[in-house]
Amino acid sequence: GAGSGLCCCCCHCGERESRTPEELTILGETHEEEDEILPRKDYESLDYDRCINDPYLEFLECMDNKKAQRYEAVKWVVVFAIGVCTGLVGLFVDFFVRLFTQLKFQVVQSSVEECTEKGCLALSLLELLGFNLTFVFLASLLVLIQPVAAGSGIPEIKCYLNGVKVPGVVRLRTLVCKAMGVLFSVAGGLFVGKEGPMIHSGAVVGAGLPQFQSISLKKIQFNFPYFRCDRDKRDFVSAGAAAGVAAAFGAPIGGTLFSLEEGSSFWNQGLTWKVLFCSMAATFTLNFFRSGIQFGSWGSFQLPGLLNFGEFKCSESDKKCHLWTAVDLGFFILMGIVGGLLGATFNCLNKRLAKYRMRNVHPKPKLVRVLESLLVSLTTTVVVFIASMVLGECRQLSPTSHSGNDTLSLQGMSEDVNSSIRTFFCPNETYNDMATLFFNPQESAILQLFHQDGTFSPVTLSLFFLLYFLLSCWTYGISVPSGLFVPSLLCGAAFGRLVANLLKSYIGLDHIYSGTFALIGAAAFLGGVVRMTISLTVILIESTNEITYGLPIMITLMVAKWTGDFFNKGIYDIHVNLRGVPLLEWETEVEMDKLRASDIMEPNLTYVYPHTRIQSLVSILRTTVHHAFPVVTENRGNEREFMKGNQLISNNIKFKKSSILTRAGEQRKRSQSMKSYPSSELRNMCDEHVATEEPPEKEDLLQQMLERRYTPYPNLYPDQSPSEEWTMEERFRPLTFHGLILRSQLVTLLVRGVCYSESQSSVSQPRLSHAEMSEDYPRYPDIHDLDLTLLNPRMIVDVTPYMNPSPFAVSPNTHVSQVFNLFRTMGLRHLPVVNAVGEIVGIITRHNLTHEFLQARLRQHYQTM
Repeated sequence: GAGSGLCCCCCHCGERESRTPEELTILGETHEEEDEILPRKDYESLDYDRCINDPYLEFLECMDNKKAQRYEAVKWVVVFAIGVCTGLVGLFVDFFVRLFTQLKFQVVQSSVEECTEKGCLALSLLELLGFNLTFVFLASLLVLIQPVAAGSGIPEIKCYLNGVKVPGVVRLRTLVCKAMGVLFSVAGGLFVGKEGPMIHSGAVVGAGLPQFQSISLKKIQFNFPYFRCDRDKRDFVSAGAAAGVAAAFGAPIGGTLFSLEEGSSFWNQGLTWKVLFCSMAATFTLNFFRSGIQFGSWGSFQLPGLLNFGEFKCSESDKKCHLWTAVDLGFFILMGIVGGLLGATFNCLNKRLAKYRMRNVHPKPKLVRVLESLLVSLTTTVVVFIASMVLGECRQLSPTSHSGNDTLSLQGMSEDVNSSIRTFFCPNETYNDMATLFFNPQESAILQLFHQDGTFSPVTLSLFFLLYFLLSCWTYGISVPSGLFVPSLLCGAAFGRLVANLLKSYIGLDHIYSGTFALIGAAAFLGGVVRMTISLTVILIESTNEITYGLPIMITLMVAKWTGDFFNKGIYDIHVNLRGVPLLEWETEVEMDKLRASDIMEPNLTYVYPHTRIQSLVSILRTTVHHAFPVVTENRGNEREFMKGNQLISNNIKFKKSSILTRAGEQRKRSQSMKSYPSSELRNMCDEHVATEEPPEKEDLLQQMLERRYTPYPNLYPDQSPSEEWTMEERFRPLTFHGLILRSQLVTLLVRGVCYSESQSSVSQPRLSHAEMSEDYPRYPDIHDLDLTLLNPRMIVDVTPYMNPSPFAVSPNTHVSQVFNLFRTMGLRHLPVVNAVGEIVGIITRHNLTHEFLQARLRQHYQTM
């Protein structure tokens, strides 16, 4: 995008320069020696800190109690609308996945039954391949249109809520490609889920709906001045992500906790209630429509989420049966350990695959990514078909599968389990257990593993687990929208069911309930892969409607997380690191407190004066990529003491010296900027304003001089701007810090002609309101798109009313943990470092607080010691 797009730092190597922005979104900078990916500097931070400048204060003054209440009421309406829209997106995806999958399986199943007798099974395989390859091809094409729609979207949303701007992550085009793409990739038989993409879709709805405008659809444009800042947008994205989880699992409380635990880095009490309300709205909407469409009973609310686990219940005939006992807890802990190990293995293999793709697939033409998706689809389809035909066992139909209504009380659930039994190549009254797992939608296979009684052989379960594990690991990361929840649950359920079979057959524990072990296995494996605890516990409890499962699920997930964390990070964190996103964790390591703010800050500053000529501003904005500039005056009173190295004035002289040359170069650039400015007779609105006024009389000039003398910013008039004749000492003066102004604010001032001429006082400068300052959000104009012929270079801009006069700041001696906590908890974008007498000596941004940057500085610290 324009001004708010990526801060495009100079590429460090020729190879990177030739790549497109989409490829850079996926690629990180690979560090040759250690083969680790370092955080990239071209990710821009979001601005979560409030800029309390004059326009904002005027906006607050207009806001009386009634207006504030109206504003709050609008927020609740918007939150409800986000929930409803997210539910409708879920409904759309579910309806078409169901439609395409049923069509595909009906055609292929009737073909298999015919061809078993006629011996034309190759034709059945070709039919299945035709369906799957077509669907996956369409999903891949949609990802080519919007590359950020690939994968589950959870890592991207996690980054956004942490304060990092990932390009295109919450655009309308992303939502369309994500929702359409995921229904094709699921219907195409890939081992992917639609739950992760639902979370991303909810987040996009949350980001876009409150803006009442669209960049993709230019005609959608309402004059709605509220919620036009990153801070409000972040809260709505949190609500949307929670609504996505709620719609996916029918778990509104789980969704709220997911947003709190895995998503949001910033949270306040008022947000909790709004997020829960949004999640409830999403669950209600989806439940209402799905129950009506599938059962025809509108208003009965029988299908709360896209993924339904059914009800776990012992059959009334079996008096010995218990869902779980205290003895089983020991087995659950062991399953948690194994789940953690399997999850760590899965993440390790997937990370290697992702690195291989980054080196060998992404740099090539985009068509190669489509071919890779088709290759995965081809392999998956052939494996599924051959395994079902060759490796399955014919098992006897158990009596419970006929009288399933005892076991499964939810209407439609028993029909689901019975209708999903596949009898390929098996004589009457028997069925093929491998085909029953593979030749069904994944949700049906999970229900089979949770609720069918004693029906899968240990060999079938072992083979199914192995094939599913390897293929879903290979699939996650290809160029299609793909979730990881359902494949992980299915993989884990097979593992849990296998444990139950082994305990029953070889240890003789007949009392155990297989469904419980399948559920615990699913939790253990999913926990080992994603490393979520609180939210996942609540999601699984809400999905099973069984509160007694709370303790075993919680213990299993904790053990799985601890075991997995011993080896590597969760899958989402791994993919965040691979993208080189500068994500900030919850806190720093203890040893980082050996560093101070002065060790990690950026001492080479680009600054502006409170009253700066337009030529100078344009020069600064065109020759730098910084997103904020300190507003300073030169502290001439402190010059002599500073040059002596007085401790009070500059206890920071050591890092001031390092910036002398940079500052000198910058001043030279400024003094030359006039030469590059286009000469023009055209004047902007400010100039016309000047021409209409009569020349001021002498008394007025005297009055202006007196006013200037008592302004809060001394030595700031353009006649004192640095010149090339200055000596090094004159160039390098202590800078008194007055505030911080953003690039977007400066460009807005230039675009709107906010300036005054030398013959006037700054009071004559036009004033902008808060609404006018934020009108172009989220895509502010770019300095390179500005028509310079409309600007008079000699005019002066007074930036003081628009800067943030009281940003958070730290002393050079502040410990890194304090700097980190302030930056992280307040959601900052820039943190000025100011010494004891109010001079700015450096600035800290997100990049200076990444783990890798701090580690490098710590190594330097040890070397100097």
